[in-house]
Amino acid sequence: MANKLDDAMRSVSSEDKVSGQATPRENARGSAKSNSVIVSARQKGNPLLKHIRNVPWEFGDIEPDYIVGQTACVLYLSLRYHNLFPEYIHKRLKVLGRAFHLRLLLVHIDVSDPHPALRELAKIAILADCTLMLAWSPEEAGRYIETYKMYEAKPPDVLLEKSDDNVFGKLVDCLSSVKSINRPDAIKLLASFQTLDKIARVSKDELSLHPGMGPHKANRLHQVLHQPFIKSKKMEDK
Repeated sequence: MANKLDDAMRSVSSEDKVSGQATPRENARGSAKSNSVIVSARQKGNPLLKHIRNVPWEFGDIEPDYIVGQTACVLYLSLRYHNLFPEYIHKRLKVLGRAFHLRLLLVHIDVSDPHPALRELAKIAILADCTLMLAWSPEEAGRYIETYKMYEAKPPDVLLEKSDDNVFGKLVDCLSSVKSINRPDAIKLLASFQTLDKIARVSKDELSLHPGMGPHKANRLHQVLHQPFIKSKKMEDK
């Protein structure tokens, strides 16, 4: 009886190998090739998930918090949580290792004085060969994650100036002439909103949530786009 049971178990095992069934972790990594962001179960309840709207996402058995491409992943860290448990991020980075070519450390700024902790995290990111990204709200954090996924299969030159499009180049020059707005910011704004008119109609809050912008850049750009080109007599008198 025992021999028959052993034979049956060996038969099932060999069938699994032939069929190519993968472990849950392998399935999760493999599904990163799809259009979905793979989300770790530890991120359940994170408010940023409801702001990932432009790409689908699904839970998976993964080591990082988010997989946004075949070779790109994200570790999410609340600065408030980091101040309470400073060893947490060291353990996460150690377990993650070098499994992904691009490793993003996405830090949510949710404390009043972030500078001491950010200096420490900047050193940690350099030593761990991670890209440090900062978000001031769950909305902005969600935008970063979906943007990385959306640009996963696009070539690097999508952010470069299109020399054969003179109008596009002039618009990029126009936007990047605003103080604190650089050329990548201008190109991403035009890629999202298409025209200068649509950018001018966007509210400051929506501009601040756009990847790479933030409140300071959004306020500056909004102010420039809405100030009058010709000074009135009242303004000259002042």
